[in-house]
Amino acid sequence: MTTEQTLVIIKPDGVQRSLMGEIMNRIERTGLKFVAIKFLVPQEDNCWKHYNKDEEWFMKKGARIIEDRTNHGMPIEKDQMQYGKDIIQSNVEFFTSGPVLALIIEGNQSVAIVKKLVGGTEPLTSDVGTIRGDLTVDSYALSSLDNRAVRNLIHCSDSPEEAQREIPLWFEKSEIVSYKHLQGQILYDVNLDGILE
Repeated sequence: MTTEQTLVIIKPDGVQRSLMGEIMNRIERTGLKFVAIKFLVPQEDNCWKHYNKDEEWFMKKGARIIEDRTNHGMPIEKDQMQYGKDIIQSNVEFFTSGPVLALIIEGNQSVAIVKKLVGGTEPLTSDVGTIRGDLTVDSYALSSLDNRAVRNLIHCSDSPEEAQREIPLWFEKSEIVSYKHLQGQILYDVNLDGILE
């Protein structure tokens, strides 16, 4: 078994729509375990560190916004880079607009399992059965036209390396609890020793 940790943050829209329990339930029933939970209002500087985007990312996303605006007959008022940076600025504004629930989830391949449960970043194109696909309806095009962050309920780490970078931004080591979970025996104990009396 590979024990891996991942970061999940239920964003302000998930909190305000009373979906914290639903989201946590979907994660918990996989057999993954929660090792840290924190309810907080994020600080702007921490959110910029969290997003950690480079110029290539800004240019790619800025090109998409320019394309959306062109397709809708809207004026192009900024350069590609600034439109890309505006995405992170709107995400930071959204993240800091109210309380969020930050979680560290642990278990075998937790990053991939949580990503599968959460679904694609854009709710409109996220698969049915995923958190984003089932519980919200926003789209990149609409959020771009409204000049706001896409409201997709939840953040999850994209890779184990990204989780290792993100977790210390949100949690101190002392806030992470190490414990055995009884489900682990059913999931990972090869012989199921001790099940029968």
